[in-house]
Amino acid sequence: MRALIIGAGIAGLAPAGALARDGWETTVLEQAPGPRTAGYMIDFFGPGFTAAQSLGALSNLREYGQFYTRARYVDAAGRTRAQLSMDSFLNAAGGKFFSILRPDIERGLREWVGHSTDIVQGAKVVSLDPGRYPDSGAPARVTLQDGREFGAELLIGADGIHSTVRSCLPVSAGGRQGTGPDRFLRHLGFHVFGYVFSDAALAARLGAEVLLTDSLTRQAGLYALPDGRVTFFGIVACDDPDPDTAMREDLFARFRGLGPLVDQALERRPADMYEDFVAQSVVGLWHHGRSILLGDAAYAVSPLAGQGASLAVAGAELLTRTLRERGNDLSTAFADYEAAWRPVVEEQQAAGRRNARFFVPPNRTSLLLRRGALQRMNLRGLNAFVARRAFGSVLPTKGQRAR
Repeated sequence: MRALIIGAGIAGLAPAGALARDGWETTVLEQAPGPRTAGYMIDFFGPGFTAAQSLGALSNLREYGQFYTRARYVDAAGRTRAQLSMDSFLNAAGGKFFSILRPDIERGLREWVGHSTDIVQGAKVVSLDPGRYPDSGAPARVTLQDGREFGAELLIGADGIHSTVRSCLPVSAGGRQGTGPDRFLRHLGFHVFGYVFSDAALAARLGAEVLLTDSLTRQAGLYALPDGRVTFFGIVACDDPDPDTAMREDLFARFRGLGPLVDQALERRPADMYEDFVAQSVVGLWHHGRSILLGDAAYAVSPLAGQGASLAVAGAELLTRTLRERGNDLSTAFADYEAAWRPVVEEQQAAGRRNARFFVPPNRTSLLLRRGALQRMNLRGLNAFVARRAFGSVLPTKGQRAR
């Protein structure tokens, strides 16, 4: 059995490795010429942590994981306005929690996949036939820009929020109007930036603390890495879902004045900075024929929800396990997988929309409410409640915590 996965990100590498271990011949097609290096720090916990354990990939990810002692929210003058002990998250997540650069998740998954999967870089898909099931003479097929063609019994579209596969499938946009690729996106009104740079002095000053800005309509964050690098993350309010170059520069400039350390980080912006609008995917049905969407292509939750990577790994584990348990009956497996997983991701999408004001306060009232919530998270007994309020219900309950 052949499986073709479009996209060598988190949502593509995880099912590729899992299917290969189940005996599938797997090929991953990736448009980028090589592994991505731009990105930002994320917190990895929830269902993806458990799924990585089940897949046998957790040790590969933990190798690049970081642990921070405290998150400190500072104003433009450097004064601490709120702080959060990271023990609160460790307690709420039952110890199943670490921070990791998004590119390092892909790096760890590539090492876990090893030679079990053929990864083809620079492979831009220009046309796609989703195939028919159970017709054995109608496999899924893709054609690349360079003319190469690939066919398989199973096709997984894991090519992110700007998915080409999604645009090629006869799937609906969940009742949303429009005809272009944006019909599948729910824009949340923000733009995000992320990059990594070397600054040993700044890294030493930050130490094991995360620095976040106590600011309105935008937030910046700095994380130090043990090798003297620092990662910057910034999110800013923006109503335009497709800002031009000049507007993007103006958005980036809005982080200036949030404090001397942030200003220092802004001066170190590299050429390969990550940036994008903040949106969620809204797809009426994730599968058609022999093809199915996975990860951000199907159910992007946005950085505001904080669980995109975790849900990508967990979704991949559930899909491949369902295929195995259903004897690779695609129709049954696809339907059962979507019925089980859609409510989970839709709840997390709702959490992301609900908590936009928490992460990027639009006014002083929201800012003061966030300060209070952060302080309450330091109180034993309340940390899990507030963490669940911020991140939905993906945290394990008491009975599910690590023992």
